[in-house]
Amino acid sequence: MKSQMKRVLSRLGLAGFAFRTREWLRGLNFRTHRAVAPPDGFPIPPGRLIVLVTGSSDRAWYVDGGRLGAQSIRETLEIAGLDVASFRTVLDFGCGCGRVIRHWRPLTEAELYGSDCNPKMVEWCRGNLPFAKFQLNTLEPTLEYTDQQFEFAYALSVLAHTPESLQQPWIDELWRILRPGGYLLITTQGGEYLSRLTPKEKIQYQEGRLVVRYQGAGGAIFAVLITRSDTCGSNWRGNSR
Repeated sequence: MKSQMKRVLSRLGLAGFAFRTREWLRGLNFRTHRAVAPPDGFPIPPGRLIVLVTGSSDRAWYVDGGRLGAQSIRETLEIAGLDVASFRTVLDFGCGCGRVIRHWRPLTEAELYGSDCNPKMVEWCRGNLPFAKFQLNTLEPTLEYTDQQFEFAYALSVLAHTPESLQQPWIDELWRILRPGGYLLITTQGGEYLSRLTPKEKIQYQEGRLVVRYQGAGGAIFAVLITRSDTCGSNWRGNSR
């Protein structure tokens, strides 16, 4: 019966919505979760916030996923010959409930900042992760940071959920707050998901055009590390994802 229901929901395009709804409801019931000890002494967010960020209310996956996210950033920087400990200012754009930024504290003395469009996420981070400064941003491409404030900024799976019309304006805004010689890391969905695309979508992808699978959300092509240079433009490093 369950498998039949899954097939029906999948055909209707509602499988993802049903899963997220179930996980959100599970997030309201603490008895359904494995006990997880905070790895850094700071609290673990409630399940209702975790599910909005990870798609699951599993607290263990919140911790492990954040650690893996931070690790992937470090590895990408190392490929470029960089060390996160060398930065003095770091921005987590789309920080959610802090699953990645909380893993930086033992690794760097940099000033840490987080920004998100969800006020509940920002409120939780401000109350529970005092080592960083958190700011609420709107869906429009405007951040209340000064020009050239950051040496390093990253956006993990943010643009993949941003309408195409706002993607370039958001990159421009992140560019504005980045110092000359600073770095911007952006991850999106790319070649790793090629097998999931329809024949028509594969053609779009191979022509370098944006593939939009859901209304109001974009899926882009590359995950790259961008170096800001006022003299020679952007310098793109990294591999397609």
